[in-house]
Amino acid sequence: MCRGLESLPVTCLERAKELKALFGSLLQKSDHSVSGQSKKFEKLRANVEEPLNWKDSFEKLLSSQNGLCLFRAFLISEFSEENISFYLACEDYRSSKPSKMGGKAKKIFEEFISSDAPREVNLDHVTKAITKDNLEHPSQSTFDLAQAKIYTLMEKDCYPRFLKYLSLQKGQDRAADLIKTYPPVSREV
Repeated sequence: MCRGLESLPVTCLERAKELKALFGSLLQKSDHSVSGQSKKFEKLRANVEEPLNWKDSFEKLLSSQNGLCLFRAFLISEFSEENISFYLACEDYRSSKPSKMGGKAKKIFEEFISSDAPREVNLDHVTKAITKDNLEHPSQSTFDLAQAKIYTLMEKDCYPRFLKYLSLQKGQDRAADLIKTYPPVSREV
């Protein structure tokens, strides 16, 4: 079944904890303009905008390395990490050399789709049958239907819960909190 949080690399877990603490209160508000701050604060402000973009679309969340890491940790806490693992395995498969597609396709199918898969994703029997038929002639589109179904499942179910989870994190006003954590550098000589 689920290997739990210990299946994530330690660096990913540490980064997820840092991001959760930093971004939790950021998603609650969209006004993040603070004037007269140093370059260090401006650089930080650019990083602050990243989680705000996650609210725009699920695609933006997945295209962010920090967002993906935090989302994966969230899915592990909800015992549904197999969904993002399957999605990412399909992305990796799509960029594989044609000579390696057959072996990779079989491995993905056995790990995530077959009825006795150790990390089985929630797919209907028709999608499973079509994907199994696609294994006879592996191509870049072998898992397109199954991946699209899992993407939609995550986008409609997990993603809103993830955003709600982040927005419920308690914190002070974002600008004041950031200024306290990263005080502006004095411009006096």
